[in-house]
Amino acid sequence: MNGKAEALAHGAATIVNAIALGKGAAFGVDLWTKVQVKLTDEPTVIRGEIISDPAESTVLIERTLARVFQHFGVEKQFGAKVKTWSNIPIARGLKSSSVAANAVALATTAALGKALDDLAVVNLGVDAAFNAKVTVTGAFDDACASYFGGVVVTDNLKRKLIKRSALPEGLAVLFHVPSKKAYTGNSDVNKLKTVAPLVKIAYKEALRGNFLAALSLNGIIYSSALGYNTSVAMDALSAGAVAAGLCGKGPAVTAVVSNDKIDQVKAALQLHEGEILQARLNQEKAKVVT
Repeated sequence: MNGKAEALAHGAATIVNAIALGKGAAFGVDLWTKVQVKLTDEPTVIRGEIISDPAESTVLIERTLARVFQHFGVEKQFGAKVKTWSNIPIARGLKSSSVAANAVALATTAALGKALDDLAVVNLGVDAAFNAKVTVTGAFDDACASYFGGVVVTDNLKRKLIKRSALPEGLAVLFHVPSKKAYTGNSDVNKLKTVAPLVKIAYKEALRGNFLAALSLNGIIYSSALGYNTSVAMDALSAGAVAAGLCGKGPAVTAVVSNDKIDQVKAALQLHEGEILQARLNQEKAKVVT
């Protein structure tokens, strides 16, 4: 055990939001969060720092690390200093919490000189997300898409990975990211559950492998339930996107585009206030990088 490790986890985007149904689907993108964990000899003292967004809460970082310590029974032996860097905007529906939890859990396990199977790492992060109150469903779908890459279809309530698929070639992802933040823990779950019968249709499409149709349908359903204007997604589709819809609980919108339509769709998104992020599809697993 060298007491120090770094890990990298990639981003994810929504296909079917699991809040209404308890089941969801998501896919990996090459946005990223990097985490450095250094163990200390100050038991129970965990200091987190988000280098890329210092004003944000570090509760999830600290809870994830503490959860890993508890799993290995070393919470009375060590403390830790944790630093994170990310190009994923926080609280826009872009899975920043799931990605951070994956990377922290993986780096902490490596710093302890331990090993866990992949789903065990994911589940420690999901446990911590519940504990930190940054999730409603545990975001098991988002966490799996971040950790494994590709497309995942999940039962979040049972924490079951139902289906994994590779992503098609020749596609890119554009995110329209408004400046306003929206924290998942503040979501009105009872209100969102009223659209569960409609979300079930999108989920069935995802199970059949019709991921793009599921993404667009899910986006329309949740935008209506949450009171978001659907014009961003509709303009992206009109400009040639093969799928577009709300990412997570928003306010960000995902547009999946063929490489030859990137400029047209980007121009359509730029007509709306907000930042445009461009990403590639990701098939790589989260990994320890030192």
